[in-house]
Amino acid sequence: MNINWYPGHMKKSIDKIRESLKLVDIVAEIVDSRIPISSRNPVIDKILGDFPRIIILNKVDMANPKETRKWIKYFNEKNISVIEFNSTKDKKTNDLYKIARKTLEPLFAKRKEKQIKDETIKMMVVGIPNVGKSTFINNVSQRKGTKVGNRPGVTRMNQWIRTSSNLLLLDTPGVLWPKLDLPDGGKNLAFTGAIKDEILEIEDLCFELIKKLQSTYYEDLINRYGIENDLTTIEIMDSIALKFGAIKRNKEIDYFKVANIILDDFRKVRIGRITLETVEELK
Repeated sequence: MNINWYPGHMKKSIDKIRESLKLVDIVAEIVDSRIPISSRNPVIDKILGDFPRIIILNKVDMANPKETRKWIKYFNEKNISVIEFNSTKDKKTNDLYKIARKTLEPLFAKRKEKQIKDETIKMMVVGIPNVGKSTFINNVSQRKGTKVGNRPGVTRMNQWIRTSSNLLLLDTPGVLWPKLDLPDGGKNLAFTGAIKDEILEIEDLCFELIKKLQSTYYEDLINRYGIENDLTTIEIMDSIALKFGAIKRNKEIDYFKVANIILDDFRKVRIGRITLETVEELK
């Protein structure tokens, strides 16, 4: 099963990101800490190449802390600077500046040679839709300077935002890539809401999410829904539907309704702090 969703503005956004590299010193790549690999755009990754970057592990308050620590170690071992972030609360402007400053030591060495005393760092912020990019920028800048929404693709135009430190941020629209293969990566994006629900079969998506959670997070499902042990995937959906009254007039299970209930619970962390991708899966 594939998802084909690539609005025209996304191609323009990719081109704009490529052009904007000459305007900045470093890139902050926002990723969802629940899916640190699936939420990285391979097109942007290819464009950036060896350009200085920092990985922002966002939404750490929604992810499994143990798995987040493993991901930090994973990126550090690849010589990629990482900072974990809860974009709804964290400010961390000074921490972000310090990490960027350390990453850009060669640049500042050149400035010193040329007797340039400018301490400003121009940072472009990139990320896929719904990864929390605009909320991250608003908190770091401590102002409501960007348009934020819970629908993928809200930010459309590049924006410069000042912070309280010597950090100048360039906001960019969230962009996906032309074709998303649903096995694993595409599914993870859909689970977390990076892809619009309107173009998906919600019932099938929910079925796949439960199947994924059964192996590692079954206890969280039990705690949330009071279900029995060792149920099949469809039995779990049926059990939750009965508890929440997701039943049609003809007494059949309303799978559309129960699917929305479960997906909403997952996305609002009612089931628990869940990481869908692990470092071990890459080995």
